[in-house]
Amino acid sequence: MKNKSRKGAKISRRGMLPLLGGSLLIPFLGFSNPAINNNIIPEDEEEYKTLLKADGTTVKVRTSTLNKSKIVKKNISNKSFRNWLSKKL
Repeated sequence: MKNKSRKGAKISRRGMLPLLGGSLLIPFLGFSNPAINNNIIPEDEEEYKTLLKADGTTVKVRTSTLNKSKIVKKNISNKSFRNWLSKKL
């Protein structure tokens, strides 16, 4: 006599292989958010500003980086600015 208390059939190893194989293909389907990809600006189209370093050399900095930066101290004198730079270097 068979025990009929179970609802549904057992899942065998052979039945589990297609599920496992199908789950490995999920990364190749390519679900991505198109809004994120459209907001990225290529490097050749991004604007740069030229700034002067303490040693007299110039550096190109992205404009977006300058907009995100915070102001440490406003309207400082040249002498105090040089002292502040010498502490950092």
